[in-house]
Amino acid sequence: MSIAGFPTSSDIYLEINGTKVAVVQSYTAKATKTSKVVEAFGEAEPVATMPGQTSHVLELSRLYATDEAIRDGLDFYKLSGFSLVICKPDRKIIYADCQWSSISEVGTLGDMVMEKVTIVASRRIETGV
Repeated sequence: MSIAGFPTSSDIYLEINGTKVAVVQSYTAKATKTSKVVEAFGEAEPVATMPGQTSHVLELSRLYATDEAIRDGLDFYKLSGFSLVICKPDRKIIYADCQWSSISEVGTLGDMVMEKVTIVASRRIETGV
């Protein structure tokens, strides 16, 4: 855990089957929900709104593969069904069943660093620590 109460890069990581495969320097999360209005005949305004599905899109910055993942031949472009884990002082947030939607790569030869990776998660789970 972080001493000052703020997450550090070791507190944000990608996980596959319970194994940490990469640490993430920073992230931005955006949740959107589709909602529909319910209209009634003769009413000037909708009478209700119905909640729809929630979508979780995250942009990750500076991903570093772990030594073990590098030895195992980790290929960021082949990742599928992974989790993003964010450890905070009072809780853990897990974005599960993730797929990547875009990858921007900048680095030097031999580095296992991705600059920006955008992922989509099927669900968000929050637990107390």
